[in-house]
Amino acid sequence: MTMGKQNRKKGRNILFSIVFLVLGFILAFSYRTLGKNNDVVDLESGTFLHEQQYREELIGQQERNKELSDEIASKQNEIREYEQSFSTQEKDHEVLVEEAKDLRLLLGAIPAVGQGVKVTLRDAEYDPIEQNPNDYIVHESHVLRVINELRIAGAQGLAINGQRITSYSSIKCTGPVITVDGRTFPAPFVIEAVGDMEVLSAALHLKGGVIDSLLRDHIVVTTELLKEIRLSAMRNEG
Repeated sequence: MTMGKQNRKKGRNILFSIVFLVLGFILAFSYRTLGKNNDVVDLESGTFLHEQQYREELIGQQERNKELSDEIASKQNEIREYEQSFSTQEKDHEVLVEEAKDLRLLLGAIPAVGQGVKVTLRDAEYDPIEQNPNDYIVHESHVLRVINELRIAGAQGLAINGQRITSYSSIKCTGPVITVDGRTFPAPFVIEAVGDMEVLSAALHLKGGVIDSLLRDHIVVTTELLKEIRLSAMRNEG
């Protein structure tokens, strides 16, 4: 009897040992599995954080690229505006230079060279016994008619018998001679004008214009179209 109890007690001990062994194995397996799962979660979490960081950096770079593109476009607009402004200023400068040149030509400050017309005014023949000489000689009014018409037609330079004249010049008649800015010249009076010769000639020969009025006053008028006329500057004249 005692022996039977001992055997049963020994069997229970063995059973408990087996149960504890199985439980220990289960616990060990569970721990290892849980550890692996934790490692996977940690790995996935780290990867997600890296991706999020890269995404934010990419978005930031794209925004910076857009800012740089906008800045480049702005600079290009500034360059175009500067170029347009410079072009406009250059054109304005050219116009001013041309206007200044035209003004110096009209003032006789620089020589005038170019095509133009030459108009010669001569006294008409008359009988001094039967006719009044004043009705057949060239007067200052005749010269001024030609000068004013040529100036209106666009003459860039004018001269009488080689004497440059301007809008401030003084032209006076004293008998058969005229005085231009203090210098006296006898007939014939040669008026030279630098400019578009076709335009100048057409202006003089308008019907009822300057040439017709001179002919009615018995003035002998001849006109020539010249491809080149040279007029000295006033400062070079003695």
